[in-house]
Amino acid sequence: MTGETNLQELIKSLSAVLVEGLYVFATVPSNQPRLEIKARMIFEEAEGTTYILLKSEAEAYGLSYEFPCRMITLNIHSSLEAVGFMARIASELAKHDMGVNPVSGFFHDHLFVPDGREHDAMNALQEMSKN
Repeated sequence: MTGETNLQELIKSLSAVLVEGLYVFATVPSNQPRLEIKARMIFEEAEGTTYILLKSEAEAYGLSYEFPCRMITLNIHSSLEAVGFMARIASELAKHDMGVNPVSGFFHDHLFVPDGREHDAMNALQEMSKN
C-alpha cells in the first residue's frame, strides 16, 4: 500500500474530518521512562519525549502542556513520499493566519490546529479541494 503521490490528485481528493476532543502537546525529560498513557503520537527527541494527547489525559497525569488544539484527519491515503502535500496545506492555512502542526501516520496525515480555529481550517481545506 503505497498511497497517492500525485499532488493534484491529493488536493482534488482532499477530505477532512474534525476529530472529537481537545489535544495538547506535552513533554517529559528523555531520562524518564515512557509514560503508560494513551497518546495520539509519541515522539522521542534528544531533549525529551513528546506526547500529543487529550488535554484531559495530560491533566490527569499532572503534565504541563502547550498548544491546546484540535485534530483534523485528512481522509486520503497519501504516500509517505508525496512531495508538496503538507507544504500546500500549511501555505493555505498560513493565508488565513493560522499555524498548523502536521503529523503523518502510515495511512493518513493529521493536522493539529489552534483551538477555536478548527472551523476556519476545515473551510480552508474544503475550498482548497475545489480549486
